[in-house]
Amino acid sequence: MLKTKVIYFLFIIIIFLSSSALNSQTKSRKQLEKQRSQIKKEIKEINNLLFSNTKKKAAAYSDIENLNIKIQRKEELVNITFQEINLLSLDIEKNSFKLDSLEQELFQVKEAYKKMILKSYKTKSGKSRIMFLLSSNSFFQAYKRIQYMKQYARYRKKQAQKINSIVVQIEDFINELNTQKLNKKTLLKNNNEVKKSLEQEKVRSNQLVYQLRRKEKRYKNQISQKQKKSLAIDNEIKRLIKEAIAKSNNKKTNSFALTPEARELEKNFILNKGKLPWPVVKGVVIQKFGTQPHPVVKTAKIKSNGIIIATPKNEKVRTIFDGEILSVLQFRGSNPTILIQHGNYITAYKNLSKVYVKKGDKVFSNQNIGEVFTNNSSGRSTIQFSIFQKTTAVNPLAWIIKM
Repeated sequence: MLKTKVIYFLFIIIIFLSSSALNSQTKSRKQLEKQRSQIKKEIKEINNLLFSNTKKKAAAYSDIENLNIKIQRKEELVNITFQEINLLSLDIEKNSFKLDSLEQELFQVKEAYKKMILKSYKTKSGKSRIMFLLSSNSFFQAYKRIQYMKQYARYRKKQAQKINSIVVQIEDFINELNTQKLNKKTLLKNNNEVKKSLEQEKVRSNQLVYQLRRKEKRYKNQISQKQKKSLAIDNEIKRLIKEAIAKSNNKKTNSFALTPEARELEKNFILNKGKLPWPVVKGVVIQKFGTQPHPVVKTAKIKSNGIIIATPKNEKVRTIFDGEILSVLQFRGSNPTILIQHGNYITAYKNLSKVYVKKGDKVFSNQNIGEVFTNNSSGRSTIQFSIFQKTTAVNPLAWIIKM
């Protein structure tokens, strides 16, 4: 009895101390599950977009790049799933403790109820009840005894209901535990399968890297040339934005002179941060915003003022918000870029094969403005997408909706 009370007391303390943690943990598990589903979806997209139509003549360089993109996502998937398994294990442990506590409580209530029924059985005869009432010294005492008998009957009924309630709770906990254990088993199995395929892909990637090691210097030069070209495009975009700002007003300010309608448009653009549509219907991000190691030549760093999205071939490019075409750029040795103004914000859609709009056109959210370019040597179709606040590049992933 003392042991049971101690266990129950400890259980109450644990619940009290960890109640807020449990709430946040439940939220974390839901977030992890959502992240896991998203990464699995991305891996499927990567397989469809980067591996199904890759041309053999693209050689090992593109193969490594594509493999490393998939490896990175799979490593994220393994990590997220591992975190989810750990949280699930904690939940199983807590529910097991709750189940033990309920079973102890059920035993105690049943024992008390058994004694009560036994005692009631011994004095159950109508004669005993009548004698109990007739032996009253006064009418008031007889009334009190009747009330006691009614109260006793209600208590018996309440205890029976309590037993049924605890039994239902135990059944629910057993079902929940079984579901959690099954989920954990499935997650572990899936994670082991992902880890196995991940190791195979890492081996393949390392083999390709070894083959290309002698050509690393050449690839570094190629990366450097690409970075210079990308920087030149971004510098030209910034120059055009500065020029447009200066042209829009006579004052020496760093902002566009906006009409009331344009100010309202910018306000709505800002209000939709994190909810804006993607510039393509279907695609997966293969390069993120900011400075990062090159996916193939790890000793090289690349700086990205936007994101790169792999898409299906001939994918339509669409606007992410209402605006006006500020410029359509065409550089020597590169593909067209469209700039769209949304107040003091500019969205840039680079690496297009076709353009459907011209400077000065009014465009609307989700309107098709061109098509994504496909590289003939690698078979890869990609769009480079950037957002500028005046002349400062901002992270597009903070603005577009999470797919």
